[in-house]
Amino acid sequence: MRFGFIAVLSFLVLFSSMNAQEKKEPRKSLDASVSQTIGLDVVMHVDYSRPGVKGRKIFGELVPFGLEPGNKYSDNKPYPWRGGANESTRIEVSSDILVEGQTLPAGQYSLHFIPSEGDWTVIFNKNIELWGSYKYNQEEDALRITVTPVKDNHQEWLAYGFEDLAGYSATFFLRWDNLKIPVKVSVAE
Repeated sequence: MRFGFIAVLSFLVLFSSMNAQEKKEPRKSLDASVSQTIGLDVVMHVDYSRPGVKGRKIFGELVPFGLEPGNKYSDNKPYPWRGGANESTRIEVSSDILVEGQTLPAGQYSLHFIPSEGDWTVIFNKNIELWGSYKYNQEEDALRITVTPVKDNHQEWLAYGFEDLAGYSATFFLRWDNLKIPVKVSVAE
């Protein structure tokens, strides 16, 4: 009995020291989040991963214009861009809001984009369990809007944020490389 106890204890010590010696690396695209209260109590919260430009041409190449071409992960179906890296970008709104004048009900959504050289389509999809946008299904869209990106200063690491805070409204944005994709949001009446 005593030998068994010593053997188990020795195994646990050896196993834990082996695990401690393994050096774990952080993700290449670190996780991030941002929140903003609009009006008295409407909270918008975004969880995303932040890829870097790293000398690459982003829009039109790494992130193609139009839908991404299908691949083995998407059952060869084209799909929108996930607006970040790793898991799909998630957005949660605590109450109904207006997004570019259209109602988005309170809830959680995955956020997707269809970029172009002109206007972009921004998609709020009800499926929040997506890895990227590979299994995106348009039938699960809660809202689609069209916005016009603007040229901006270089942003090495993709970032979401809020600006033009005006009490009951704000501009929610994605910034990366030399573009900002602004989306006007306001408290629903």
